[in-house]
Amino acid sequence: MIGELAALATSLAFSFGSTFLTLGGRRVGSMILNRTRLLIAIIFLSITHWITLGTPLPLQAGSHRWLWLGLSGVVGLVLGDIFLFQAFVWIGPRLSMLMMSLAPIIATFLAWLFLGEQMGWVQFLGIGLTLAGVAWVVLERNGANKTANPDYARGILYGLGGAVGQAAGLVLAKPGVSGEFSPISANLIRMISAAVVLWTITIIQRQAKETVQTIYRNRRGLLFILLGSFAGPFLGVSFSMLAIQNSEVGVASTLMALPPVFLLPISYFVFKERYGWGAIVGTLIAISGVAVLFLV
Repeated sequence: MIGELAALATSLAFSFGSTFLTLGGRRVGSMILNRTRLLIAIIFLSITHWITLGTPLPLQAGSHRWLWLGLSGVVGLVLGDIFLFQAFVWIGPRLSMLMMSLAPIIATFLAWLFLGEQMGWVQFLGIGLTLAGVAWVVLERNGANKTANPDYARGILYGLGGAVGQAAGLVLAKPGVSGEFSPISANLIRMISAAVVLWTITIIQRQAKETVQTIYRNRRGLLFILLGSFAGPFLGVSFSMLAIQNSEVGVASTLMALPPVFLLPISYFVFKERYGWGAIVGTLIAISGVAVLFLV
């Protein structure tokens, strides 16, 4: 059961990671969160790369892999995470990660559209279930979130933007990970490419000094970003690799799609978020759709 336990640990890591990043983003802002998180994630991943593969950087990767994985990082980790982290600030980690459960659905559709991958009626069933579950939660009227949060609609749209960015990033990464290429190397290339682009824009806009000063003044925000970066890119990615190596991909992928479920009690106790039974049922339906997509 090592693979299955590692997949559950992945979901827990990303659940706590998104919680810490939400707390950090609400203190320093989503843009500064993304800039800082990328640098911290590169440090953690480089250490992991060094320990597991013998070098701190994937210098052995060819230009073809750097091109596709670099594009994947820019689309997924710059554009996608700009939307996702702002959604964290506006609507919290529970709803944001629920919107992110649409990423595998969108990726499946894009792969069918652009890569020629086949889709059968079972895949369409999984997509339908996930869409229905997410729609149920978004439109659920029992909670007070909509009336109390003026940014609810924008947060949902930004969460959807994050899912589209992650899905497009996954599709772009496909040519870059062909053959027996280390997933840790692939993730590190994506992170480095995203950081170079984002920090180049930051320097051009003369916001680098402001970013450093904001982080220096908000030590608690930096602590939350450190914890979130350690839990997500470091622990989460490491556990996900262990899960895929020791269990079937379908089982692992389904268990790794559970953060919206784990975030139900976290959001209730940490963020004092109140929601009705419809939100719980809709979340379970959405995760069932992801399970159908990967298990069948």
